[in-house]
Amino acid sequence: MGMKNQTSISDFLLLGISPHPDQQPPLFWIFLAMYLITVLGNLLIMLGIGSDQHLNTPMYFFLTKISFIETCFSCTIVPKVLVNIQTQHHNISYTGCLVQMYFFMALTLLDDFLLAVMAYDRYVAICHPLHYTMIMCPQRCLLLLTTSWLCAHLLAFSPTLLMSQFSFCASHSIPHFFCDLLPLLKLACSDTHIFQVPMLTEAILSGMIPLTCVLVSYAHIIHTILRVPSPGGKHKVFSTWGAHLTVVTLFYGTLFLVYFQASSSYSADTGMAASVVYTVVTPMLNPFIYSLRNRDMKEALCRFFDWGKILLSQRAFPRLETQAR
Repeated sequence: MGMKNQTSISDFLLLGISPHPDQQPPLFWIFLAMYLITVLGNLLIMLGIGSDQHLNTPMYFFLTKISFIETCFSCTIVPKVLVNIQTQHHNISYTGCLVQMYFFMALTLLDDFLLAVMAYDRYVAICHPLHYTMIMCPQRCLLLLTTSWLCAHLLAFSPTLLMSQFSFCASHSIPHFFCDLLPLLKLACSDTHIFQVPMLTEAILSGMIPLTCVLVSYAHIIHTILRVPSPGGKHKVFSTWGAHLTVVTLFYGTLFLVYFQASSSYSADTGMAASVVYTVVTPMLNPFIYSLRNRDMKEALCRFFDWGKILLSQRAFPRLETQAR
C-alpha cells in the first residue's frame, strides 16, 4: 500500500559516532589502528595456515575462511568511516548505502553460519574422534562452505530488495556510522509492517537455527569434557574449543543486543555501541583469540616467520657473494 520505487533520494547522511569536531582526530586514529590490526592479523592467520601442511584440517580450513570474511567485513565498513572522518563529508549515495547494507548482512550471515559449522566440527572432533576424518571429509567441508555462502547471500538479498522499494521521509540523516538495516528502517515513511514478517522469519532462520546448532554442539562437548577423568585431559580438550567459545560469545552477544528487538524500541546509542564491537573490535580480536589460545597456530606462525627469515637471507647472501667477487 505505502510502498513505491524510490527515485527522489540521491544520498543519505551518515552522522557517525560523534558530532564533536575535537573528537574526530582521535576517532580517526583509533579506527585506523584497529583496521590495520584487523587486516594484518587475519592476513597472518591465512598465511600461517596456508604455509603449514600440519594445519591441513577441516578446522583450519574454516578458520581461514572466517579470517577472510572478517577482512572483507572490515573493508566494507571501516574505510568509508575513515574517509568520512578525514574529509568531514558524511554523504553516501542511495545505491552505495544499499550495497553496503547488502554486503554487511551477507558477510554477517556467512560468519554466523560458519561459526555454527565450526561448532559442529569441534563436536565431531571431541565427541567422535575416531570418525572425524570420515565425517569431516573435504567434500563435506566444501559442501558446508558452499551452502553457507548461498544461504547468506540469499537471505541478505531479500531485505535489501524490500528496502529499495521503501520511500523515505524528509530527513535522510542516519544516526549511525554505516548503513545498517534498523536505522534505515526507522527513516522509512512507507508502511513497514509488511517488512516485519520476512525480517522475523530471517532472524529465526539466520540467528536461531545456527545458534541452536552451536548450543547443541556445546552441550555434547561439555558432556564429553566432564567425562574425561584427568584434569590434564580436560584442559587439552577445552583448549581446542575455548577459542571458538570466546568468539561465539562476542559475536552472538552483540548481535542479540542490536537485532533481536522490535524496530520500534531500537536505541541508536545502544545499536551504535554494539555495532562498534562486532564490526570493528571483534574482527580485530579474532586473530589474537585464535592464535594466542592455540598452540598449533602459534607454532605455524613461528615457522612462517622463520621461513621468511630464511628466504630473505638466501636472497641476501648471493648479493654479498657477488659483491665480494
